[in-house]
Amino acid sequence: MDQGRNKRKQQKLLRNVTLVSRKPARKKLKKGPAAIFFVICFALVAAGVWATHAYFAINSAANSMNKTGNTATSLQIAAKKPISLLILGVDQGMEGRHDQGNSDTIILVTVNPTTKKTTMTSIPRDTLTEILGESSSTSYFMFKANSAYQFGGSSGSVKTISTMLNVPINYYVEVNMKALKSLVNALGGVDVKVPFNFTYDWCTFKKGWQHLNGRHAIAYARMRYDDPKGDYGRQMRQRQIIQAVVKKALSVNGVANYQKLLKVFAKYVKTNLTFGDMTSLALNYRAAAANIQSGYIQGHDATIDGTSFQIASTKELQKWSNKLRKNLGLATQTLSNQETRQNTLNETYNGVDFTSSSVITTYTIYNENSLTPHSGW
Repeated sequence: MDQGRNKRKQQKLLRNVTLVSRKPARKKLKKGPAAIFFVICFALVAAGVWATHAYFAINSAANSMNKTGNTATSLQIAAKKPISLLILGVDQGMEGRHDQGNSDTIILVTVNPTTKKTTMTSIPRDTLTEILGESSSTSYFMFKANSAYQFGGSSGSVKTISTMLNVPINYYVEVNMKALKSLVNALGGVDVKVPFNFTYDWCTFKKGWQHLNGRHAIAYARMRYDDPKGDYGRQMRQRQIIQAVVKKALSVNGVANYQKLLKVFAKYVKTNLTFGDMTSLALNYRAAAANIQSGYIQGHDATIDGTSFQIASTKELQKWSNKLRKNLGLATQTLSNQETRQNTLNETYNGVDFTSSSVITTYTIYNENSLTPHSGW
C-alpha cells in the first residue's frame, strides 16, 4: 500500500516537473514572433499613416499651385519624353509693388530623361524681343523680355520666349520673389560659392563658400550694379540659388520639413504642372537633374530712344535655339522671327555691328510689316 502511494507521488512529481520545464519553452516560442509581429504591424501602420498624410498633403499643395484645373499626368511626362519649362521669378509685392509686376528672373529649362541632361538658360530681363500674349498692347510689340509677364502673365511669357528661340515650352513655374526668402528659411538656409566681396541691402558677402538665410539669399540674387558682369553676373547668382535650393530640397527628410516646404510652395508658386506630373518627374527624370548645363544669352548693350536694352544677335539666338532643340530631341531650324528681322534691317540700314563691343546707339525698331520706324512706348 505504501508502495502504491509512493508510486503515485513519483508520478505526480514527474508530471509537475514536466509541466514546469515545458512552460518556459512555450513562452519562449510565442513571445519572439508575437513581439516581432507587433513591431512590423506598428511600422506598417505608421508608414501607411505617414505616406497617406504625405500623399494628401502634397496633392493638396500641388492643387493649390496648379491654376489650370487639370489633374491628370500630362502625356509628355507620362511618356517620359524630353520636356521644357519656363521659370519666372516675379516681383509682385517686392519693394512696395502692388501691380502685376515683371518677371525679373527668366530661366528656360530643358530636361531629357533619355540622355540624362538638363539645360538651364537665363534670358536677360532687358533683352529686346517681340512681346506676345492675349492682353499685350500692340504699342509694345518690341520691348524688354521681362515686360511680357506684365502684359500677358505666364502665358504671355511662354509665348514670347518660345517664339524668340523657336523652342516649344511645355510648362511654366511662376515663383513670387517673396517665396525665395520663405523657401530658403524652410530649408534651413543654402550654401553658395560667392564670386567676390560685396554688400547689398545691408547684407555682407565674402568671396568663397557662404551659408545664406532667406534674407541674404534675396539680396544675393537681386544685386546687379556692383557686379563686374552686370546683369549676367546676377543671372549666374540666381542660377546658383536655384540649384542650391533644388539640391537642398531633394535632401530634406522628415514630416516637419516637407510640410514647411509645401506651405511655401502652395502660397507663392503657380504652375501648370499637375500632381501626377510632379510625381512622374520625381520618379523618372531625377537622373537628368544631376547633370545640369547652365548658361545665358549674351546680348549687346544698346540704347533705343533713351531706354537701355540688351540686343541678342541672330547668331547668338540661333546658337541657343540649336542647343535647346537638340536637348529636346528636335531637329535644328533656321530662326525667322521679329528679332532676326529687326537685326537684319539694322545691320543693313543702320550699320549695326554685332562683332563690336561698343554700345549700340543706332538701333531702330521698325514696324511689323514695313520699313517705317516704330513709334510708341
